[in-house]
Amino acid sequence: MTLKTLLATAAILAATGASAQDMRIAIVAKSLGNGFFEAAHRGAQEAAEELGGVEIIYTGPTTTTAEGQIEVINSLIAQRVDAIAISANDPDAVVPALKRAMQRGIAVISWDSGVAEEGRMMHLSPSSDDLVGQTIIKLAADHLPEGGQVALLSATSTSTNQNLWIEAMKQHLPEYPNIELVATVYGDDLADKSYRETQGLMQSYPDLDAIIAPTSVGIVAAAQAVADAGKIGQVNVTGLGLPSEMAGAVASGASKSFAIWNPVDLGYSATMIAYHLAKEDVTAEPGATIPIGRMGEVTLDDTNSAPMSEPFTYDSSNIDEFKSVF
Repeated sequence: MTLKTLLATAAILAATGASAQDMRIAIVAKSLGNGFFEAAHRGAQEAAEELGGVEIIYTGPTTTTAEGQIEVINSLIAQRVDAIAISANDPDAVVPALKRAMQRGIAVISWDSGVAEEGRMMHLSPSSDDLVGQTIIKLAADHLPEGGQVALLSATSTSTNQNLWIEAMKQHLPEYPNIELVATVYGDDLADKSYRETQGLMQSYPDLDAIIAPTSVGIVAAAQAVADAGKIGQVNVTGLGLPSEMAGAVASGASKSFAIWNPVDLGYSATMIAYHLAKEDVTAEPGATIPIGRMGEVTLDDTNSAPMSEPFTYDSSNIDEFKSVF
């Protein structure tokens, strides 16, 4: 083989190696150390292994703030990642940073908790907002045949998904005329604050019958506060949680039932969508269909949003089957 041929072969191998380099997809959580997002990270890694040539950068702030996420986004822009998939702490505050990312050719999607339309290419919701709202009020009402007082323990006051679910829940509230919503408080997705807010609810409303927490951090903290107050059997904690974290509460009776979609599937699906948008083999536009691997496909609506699946209810009849899964 001549020197010229050797050089040509080396050039081809170099080009092939460059094209085979990993696509880097950043999965941005609301905060690190949250079991829901850790499970979503596992799903993202599963998708990356299935796709091949994909590196997952799992990141997020230490607390649930927009400012922390903006710092993370700016760092990812500097790293020139190929795609950013974010669950937003604030739908509007992160928009300027995400716009800069898209201007630099980075594919941007939101998932779980959405971003305003101008700050992302599409949004993947875990389920439809209406189904979530309908589910969480029904979970409380099913165990209050005579009616009663319920309170909401949400995450942050600016959390997109929480607010949409709560609004949908309120729209279904008239279906249960004997159920009274007495208060809405915010635990900021912090265990200690959620615990204190639950204590405050029980003190302010001594006849409280149920607490609905559509947040995986809040529901665990609320169940613990109810147990510590000796009110198991008096106050039922329900909402959205992880089987692995809620198994003890179901066993003790602090929670009769709760719901969630599979966060592993959600992280998997978000990664699949980010991959196809970064690869530019699909376009994010109303009516477009985007494949999401083993989960099938999603079709975008007029806001470039799509739901993944319906929430699933967990109780004493099935919790043991799922508590070691996520």
